[in-house]
Amino acid sequence: MDRAAIVHENFLRRVAAGDLPTGQRAAGPLPSETAVAIFRAGCLSRALDMQSRKMQKAGEGFYTIGSSGHEGMAAVAAALLPTDMAFLHYRDAAFQIARAGQVPGQSPAWDMLLSFAASSEDPISGGRHKVLGSKALMIPPQTSTIASHLPKAVGTAYAIGAARRHQPEHQQLAPDSLVLCSFGDASANHSTAQGAFNTASWTSYQNAPLPLLFVCEDNGIGISVKTPKGWIAASFANRPGLRYFYCDGLDVYDTFRVASEAAQYVRTQRKPTFLHIRTVRLYGHAGADVPTTYLSRDEVEADEANDPLLHAVRLLQESGALAVPEALGIYKETCARVERVAAEVITRPKLRTASDVMASLIPPKRACRPTNGPTPAARAAAFGGELKAMQEPQIMSRLINWTLTDLMLTHPEIVLLGEDVGRKGGVYGVTQKLLSRFGPDRAIDTLLDEQSILGLGIGMAQNGFLPIPEIQFLAYLHNAEDQLRGEAATLPFFSNGQFTNPMVVRIAGLGYQKGFGGHFHNDNSVAVLRDIPGLILACPSHGADAAKMLRECVRLAREEQRVVVFLEPIALYPMRDLYAAGDGAWMQLYPPQDERIAFGEVGVTGDGPLAIISFGNGHLLSRQAQAVLEQDGIDTRVIDLRWLSPLPEEALLAALKGCSHALIVDETRRTGGLSEALMALLSERTEMPHARLAAEDSFIATGPAYAATMPSSDSIIAAAHALWEGAQ
Repeated sequence: MDRAAIVHENFLRRVAAGDLPTGQRAAGPLPSETAVAIFRAGCLSRALDMQSRKMQKAGEGFYTIGSSGHEGMAAVAAALLPTDMAFLHYRDAAFQIARAGQVPGQSPAWDMLLSFAASSEDPISGGRHKVLGSKALMIPPQTSTIASHLPKAVGTAYAIGAARRHQPEHQQLAPDSLVLCSFGDASANHSTAQGAFNTASWTSYQNAPLPLLFVCEDNGIGISVKTPKGWIAASFANRPGLRYFYCDGLDVYDTFRVASEAAQYVRTQRKPTFLHIRTVRLYGHAGADVPTTYLSRDEVEADEANDPLLHAVRLLQESGALAVPEALGIYKETCARVERVAAEVITRPKLRTASDVMASLIPPKRACRPTNGPTPAARAAAFGGELKAMQEPQIMSRLINWTLTDLMLTHPEIVLLGEDVGRKGGVYGVTQKLLSRFGPDRAIDTLLDEQSILGLGIGMAQNGFLPIPEIQFLAYLHNAEDQLRGEAATLPFFSNGQFTNPMVVRIAGLGYQKGFGGHFHNDNSVAVLRDIPGLILACPSHGADAAKMLRECVRLAREEQRVVVFLEPIALYPMRDLYAAGDGAWMQLYPPQDERIAFGEVGVTGDGPLAIISFGNGHLLSRQAQAVLEQDGIDTRVIDLRWLSPLPEEALLAALKGCSHALIVDETRRTGGLSEALMALLSERTEMPHARLAAEDSFIATGPAYAATMPSSDSIIAAAHALWEGAQ
């Protein structure tokens, strides 16, 4: 007999015999009706856990990580409002069930069983994953929740206070709401979690509103590794700016009382708290996990003897809320009902095709208030004497600054955030003056933690803001890439488009900086961004394109709810010249405010039969090579990709019409860089001879060899000659 069956039989036998565990007597403000509702939620959670294992054994279910032992979270749900956004640990079925009881028209057993069965009728993920979540219950889905959801919970809590000062058009959360974020004791040790705790404390320490309730469900073990006894309390009881509460999750009365106190503190003081709740883990980590392989039988049976549902039966009897026979009847009836519902659920339709699965990768468009842009008076107040400078060609960094200014004037929901973006104006001055123009609520200097920066952006987007977080250097993104891969890009996918977190992430990157930094400040790898489904990656090559593409990126985020990364080539920020020193040919006029470069539109210079396909710094180098090749009698056209993911395949193929040869110039690495996809495209869709010139598979050096591993204008010229002459 497996442990799930043992726990079930133990419950039936012990309740029938009145053999209930001892503990503190029921005490606190929990009404009897609510106490019974909490017990019912726990019974349903338990029945669903058992049914999930039966379904898996029959080949009809696909998820067995259960919530047994964590039923006390139903009491936490009862202490909150259903409008409080909840980012849930995967063992929190009882929380969702209890919240469903607070909102009319819900059917939690049916909905969760659809999820177990991976049915396309699953109301949260559409059959893509077994996740807790519900739009009606304000529970965004989480897929793994090994701490990766904590940074965005901090961001969402911050966004509640920010919305009081600057109400966004698409605000989701009430001004008096709070955010709950739950996780296990093992996950509390994850670096992502520690960063989120630190960010919350750092924010609270400065008296910024942050209505956030961290809930640590401490069952004493992470899969098979024990948490040292007392570790969570020792780690969190005295953190600055983070008030600590403790309750016994085996006692629904104690849990409700303490959770109510914690929630009241958060709601009134607008400060974060840490609720430490004792739980036990019954069964094992998941269906295939046998706990007796790493725990002694005595340890396993001790947890089973502390079954929260057994404690709940005793407490309800003592308080007069529910007699023991009635409690046993509720449990049996719930188990029987779940079996009946499951028999129907397994007949419901499933996803079948790739298009079915991918249908929610791209979030739905949303209606936005029309705007005519900022008034002349608003622009004059913001720009001052710089309006006159707009009549002269400028470098890229300045044009991006002006674009951000106009966009922030046009869309009050835009918030710029990142390390050094405010007072300093960014490492390269791209965001200078934005703090003075818009104030600290819209140009936010964050702490030094990329996970927290992106988490803040994700969270603010979930409350209707349009965040533009900045990552100082492309190499720094690797500290936090999962915030894009595992959180931002997956939210519409796993919620069937019901939840979104649109934003534009600005990243300074790529190579060719002459005097600064080595590979941490010159990173020419974009593979980590290009393989994230649904993410848009844009990269301009000069200032006018940067302005027009950034406007399009903001439109994509604002209207189409997309997650966009705007990769700004650092070496091109100050670039003035194209062919010779002092020619000023790479500077551009600031484009009129209504001009944009459409998503997927490529740029073409020249109309020769030899095409040079590139982007970013490679576009500048290709233009330099173009002039020499023309003198050598080789007519060329230089194609600027602009959009690196998804690749603008059809636009590129259209731009290649009339070409006989194509050379790809890729400043990213030969392995994992863009050239691999471009070579495949040309091989599959064209007959023309083609070749590639890519960067070496190497990090970038500091000093005179700063560009040695990447294409140069000379190497482009040589590669073009070899391709042209070799194919004649």
